[in-house]
Amino acid sequence: MTTEILINAADYEVRLALVEDGNLAEFHMQRPTERGIMGNVYKGRVVRVLPGMQASFVDIGIERTGFLYVDDVCLASRSGEFAPCVTDCASTHVREQSLRIEDLLTQGQEILVQVSKDPIGTKGARLTCHVSLPCRSLVFLPQTDHIGVSRKIEDEAVREEIKNKIEAIRPAGNGFIARTLAEFASNEELEADMEYLLLSWQEILDKAHKQTAPSLLHKDIDITLRSVRDYFTNGVDRLIIDDRKTWLALLEHVETFAPKLRDRIQLYTDSVPLFEAHNIEVEISRAIDKKVWLRSGGYIIIESTEALTVIDVNTGRFVGKNDFNDTILRTNLEAATEIAWQLRLRNIGGIVIIDFIDMESAEHREALFTAFQDAVKNDKSKINILKLSEFGLVQMTRKRSSENLHQLMCEPCQYCNGEGMLKSRRTICYEIFRQLKRESENHGEKQVELRVHPDIAKLLFKNEAKNLAGVEQQINRRIEVIPTDELHLENYTLNWSEPST
Repeated sequence: MTTEILINAADYEVRLALVEDGNLAEFHMQRPTERGIMGNVYKGRVVRVLPGMQASFVDIGIERTGFLYVDDVCLASRSGEFAPCVTDCASTHVREQSLRIEDLLTQGQEILVQVSKDPIGTKGARLTCHVSLPCRSLVFLPQTDHIGVSRKIEDEAVREEIKNKIEAIRPAGNGFIARTLAEFASNEELEADMEYLLLSWQEILDKAHKQTAPSLLHKDIDITLRSVRDYFTNGVDRLIIDDRKTWLALLEHVETFAPKLRDRIQLYTDSVPLFEAHNIEVEISRAIDKKVWLRSGGYIIIESTEALTVIDVNTGRFVGKNDFNDTILRTNLEAATEIAWQLRLRNIGGIVIIDFIDMESAEHREALFTAFQDAVKNDKSKINILKLSEFGLVQMTRKRSSENLHQLMCEPCQYCNGEGMLKSRRTICYEIFRQLKRESENHGEKQVELRVHPDIAKLLFKNEAKNLAGVEQQINRRIEVIPTDELHLENYTLNWSEPST
C-alpha cells in the first residue's frame, strides 16, 4: 500500500491529507483564528465545584470554562504545588479512596490542567490533571512512575526490549509510554525524545510557579510539525508540502526527531495546486455530504446530532443478480468498509448507531460483524463495537477529542438555524389565518396590513385565495397583503391601523 502525506500550507489555513493508495483516508485542518486547544496545559482556577455531578468547572482563560471530572483530578493538586506527583495521582487511586470532588477541590483553588478534549458545540473543553506530553516515539507521564508500551506492538519480546531501553535512560520516578514508532527507534532517538519532553515539563513547572491563573503554560505544536510526530511513520512513502517556508521549518524539525525521514520530504512547486493535482478537493467536498454512494449502487446516509451519529444503509439502485439474501449481504459488506472509511475521514466520534439492512441468516450477520471489525483496524482512535442488537443495529463508540469535519467546515444555516427543515408555506398561511381571527376581535374597525415573504404572498393570491377571502368575510374587513423580500419565509407581520377618511 502506498501512503502519502500532502500538506497545503497558507497563512490563513493549513490542510493535511493522509492518502492511502490514492484515496483520501484522513483530513485535518488548522486555521490560526480557530486553532484547537487540545493538548495545551494551563494554570487554571476552580470557579465552581458540583458535588451532584462529581465534577468542577475550571477557568483556563478562554470563553467557556473547562469541565474537570473527579477521576481526572490529581491528588497532588490539593497541595497547591505543581511539582510532579510520583505514584499517588492515578485516577484509580481516587476511586479506591472513595474521594469526592468536594474533598479534592475548593472554589478559587489554582490547579494545573491539560485539555483532553476540545470544546465541541455547546460543551466546554474536557480537562484532566494527569498531564501527558507526546513526542515522536515516547509519551511523557510526569506524574506517574510507570513504563508502558503501545498495544499495537504485540510481540512480547519486542515489548520487553523497549521497556529495558527506556528503563536504562529515564530519570527515576518519571513515567513514559512507548508509542508504536518506538519499535523502530534507536537509542539516540529515544534519548532525544526524552530530553525534549523533560525540558518541556520543566518549562511548564517554571511558568506555573511564576504566572497567575488563568494562564497558558504550554501550547501543543501546530499541525505541520504534528504531521511528523503523529502521522509520518516508516509506512509513509513521502510527505509533500507546497510552501517553501513551512517546508524549511519541517526539515529543521525532522533533523532533530527523525533524521532518517528527511529524504522523504518533498517541496511541491508545480503550477497546478497540490490538492487539485491529487484530486483531494473533490474528496473533501464529498466528505461533508450526507449521502455517500457505494460502487454497487447502494448508498449510506450519515446524520449527526450533538450526542450521536446515525448511519443508515440502503440498497439503492443495486438489485443483485440471483439471490436476494446475497444481494443484501454484499451491500452490507461494502457499506461496512465504506463506513469505517468515513468514520476516520470525517473524524466522527462519540456514539455511532449503524442500521445495516436486515439479514435473516445468523451466518451472514456474523460475517458482517467480522468484516466491520477488520475494516476499522487501521483507525488510530479507540473504538468499541457491540454485536448486532435485536433490532439489527450495530452500536459502537469512537473516541472523540475534537470537532468532526462537518463541524469544522460548516456552520448552521442562517435561514433554518441548522434544523434542516422549514414550516411548509401552507402551514404558515393557516397560522396567519388563525392569528388574524384572534387579533381582529381586539382591533374594532381597524384595517389590517399583512407583510409576508413573496412565496407566501404568491400562495395566498393563488391556491389559498378562496380561504383568504373566507377569512376576510369572517373578520369583516379586507386584508391587504404586501410581499416583502426582507422577511424570513416563516416570519410575517400584522399592522393594524385606523381606516383612512
